[in-house]
Amino acid sequence: MAINPKRNFDESKPTKSAPAEEVFVPEEPKWSLDDIILPQAVREKILDVANYSENTHRVFELWGFKHTHKFSRRIGINLYGAPGTGKTMAAHAIAKQLGKKILIVNYADIESKYVGETPKNIRKAFEAAKNSDSILFFDEADAILSKRVTNMTQAVDVSVNQTRSVMLMLMNEYQDFIIFATNFIENFDPAFMRRISMHVEFTLPDEDCRRKLWRMYTPEELPHNLDFDELAKKFDGISGSDISNAMLNAAFKAARLGVDELDKSLVFEAVENILSSKAANAGTTKRTTKRK
Repeated sequence: MAINPKRNFDESKPTKSAPAEEVFVPEEPKWSLDDIILPQAVREKILDVANYSENTHRVFELWGFKHTHKFSRRIGINLYGAPGTGKTMAAHAIAKQLGKKILIVNYADIESKYVGETPKNIRKAFEAAKNSDSILFFDEADAILSKRVTNMTQAVDVSVNQTRSVMLMLMNEYQDFIIFATNFIENFDPAFMRRISMHVEFTLPDEDCRRKLWRMYTPEELPHNLDFDELAKKFDGISGSDISNAMLNAAFKAARLGVDELDKSLVFEAVENILSSKAANAGTTKRTTKRK
């Protein structure tokens, strides 16, 4: 995964640029498509993306798109939607499907306090992905693909625009996979939106997906009295990440209480706590549970 560049503690002496391979290191994908539970429509779109390379020869060579789309062999994919819906897992799964490593880039890995250094770090990320034949993945991509500043009033505004311009240029030149993930697609600059070939929305799981997720995050060794159909119906508006956290939190409470099995009341309580915190974060008291 990406590693932060070393910083010199003396701000008057910026650290020299490190070779790309020392700053950004690809890793083996952690998940496959079999590990992800998604609505069927979303899964189909992910399969379309994952099968792109297999169809490149047919589309560009046999069907002649090499003449009409000379600079379109690159494919930018944007995975967007609510937090905890599987976007990062899907990025890993796409890389796994393509038989490649994944090079993960977060904004914190490329942002620099020294003017002009951030664009250089972006270049290093692209170079490292190309040299290692890895899938380039920008997580929380809105931090770097956000709208450019139109009324520049300070030096940092100029630096932000410079970074966006370099990113646009590199995306134009890059002829391979780039995956982006964001919770805030509305923050993307229109110029980036046009250069991304496909946008896949990740929605909160429907009842069928929730049922599968409850099963998936319940270990076979766990003694419990859970009814997965009941859980799937009772709680909507929750993500796969919420379900995972609720199960783990409930299990730890059961262990603390010294009970012999995980009672469903503890799981209900864990989900309610998650929903309450999400409502507080959103500044609302609206509940998203269904009651029988």
